[in-house]
Amino acid sequence: MIFLLAILIAAVIFGPQLWAKRVLLRYNQNEYFSGNGFDLANLILSNLKMHHVKVEETLVGDHYDPQEKAVRLTKENCGKKTLTAVVVAAHEVGHAIQDHMGYKPFQARTRMIRTAIMMERIGAGIILAVPLFAVVTRVPAAGGLMLFGGFATLCIPVLIHMLTLPSEFDASFNRAMPLLSSGEYIPFDDIPAAKQILLACALTYVANALAGLLNVWRWIRILRR
Repeated sequence: MIFLLAILIAAVIFGPQLWAKRVLLRYNQNEYFSGNGFDLANLILSNLKMHHVKVEETLVGDHYDPQEKAVRLTKENCGKKTLTAVVVAAHEVGHAIQDHMGYKPFQARTRMIRTAIMMERIGAGIILAVPLFAVVTRVPAAGGLMLFGGFATLCIPVLIHMLTLPSEFDASFNRAMPLLSSGEYIPFDDIPAAKQILLACALTYVANALAGLLNVWRWIRILRR
């Protein structure tokens, strides 16, 4: 039973991530569009008259930066003339549309990320400082402070991924999908595959949240020993 439970947990946690990677890779092989993901992002933004949003290349993963008003795309995913390239680009433009229209879950996520970065730094600082503090002062509460710092560092990213999910599904299916389904950017025959890619984009965050929960649970078990 324990072995079967472990297999089930692994399937739930790693299954979405493996499926998402497989889908993105599958439709990132054959080049047949007239432009790549960068071209499509610029075209959509131009058609929507969102000229204040720029499209840039990045090395840290496809994303939209609400502070710089920039859709940032990787050369690996979006520098090709493939279905994955143009659909991933449309997904990130979906976040730019959310920002432009004042979509509240996206705004809340943006504020939470800023807070999370600060809290993670505080947690990491506590973890680094507490051992020295304990040696100097010999305070019994040092272990509790270490535990708080560790949980702040581990749990906050999980919370962020959970709060990100509504924005990710909205960017995929309420922003990008209607644009792609219009027939202006990709052929109608590719719409079913585009839906799979958009679902893969959203499930990436589900997988990250589940993996984070597993990490927190693992540390809880270690600390209880």
